[in-house]
Amino acid sequence: MIRKPVHLGVYDTLADWETGHATAYLARAGYEIRTVGPAREPVTSLGGLGIRPDLALDDVRPEDSSLLILPGADLWDLSDDLAPFARKARAFLDAGVPVAAICGATAGLAREGLLDDRDHTSAVSFYLAATGYGGAERYVDADAVTDRGVITAGPTEPVAFAREVFGLLGVYEGEVLDAWYRLFHDSDAEAYAVLEKAQAQQ
Repeated sequence: MIRKPVHLGVYDTLADWETGHATAYLARAGYEIRTVGPAREPVTSLGGLGIRPDLALDDVRPEDSSLLILPGADLWDLSDDLAPFARKARAFLDAGVPVAAICGATAGLAREGLLDDRDHTSAVSFYLAATGYGGAERYVDADAVTDRGVITAGPTEPVAFAREVFGLLGVYEGEVLDAWYRLFHDSDAEAYAVLEKAQAQQ
């Protein structure tokens, strides 16, 4: 089965740890991960990793993508430099292509008005409230939330974030999705047997 690529936003100060589970297992499932920067120039993550983007943001089209992933970054709160990524998220959603945002990227979506009418979560409710957005009543105190094509999660929930991504794209489902989460979130050894069995049946 040919799958459209998954596009991962990369920009200075991006939080390295927040999307690794999601991108690694999407790649194992046959998705190409394409990195998208503000331009094609290299960026540096919060952990000091240098990344040369595959694409510039202006060159990304929703119709060529399965999903846009936006990790957190200090820049979401320090400037408007990443606002174009939130606007691109709007274009994706308008085209019916999902968006997954974690940590500071949730504030970017909030400022863009994309969480005003969707259930969502983030680090804490008052973090998003500080953006002045209109969706405070839709905030859910949960590890990760999916609503109408938008996945949100806080910075301490990269595994739950990945779980929602896999469920949305159908990478894992049902007891296999639950087992993946229990293995990587809870270190549940019994979950490993479920995953091995599912892999053997593929």
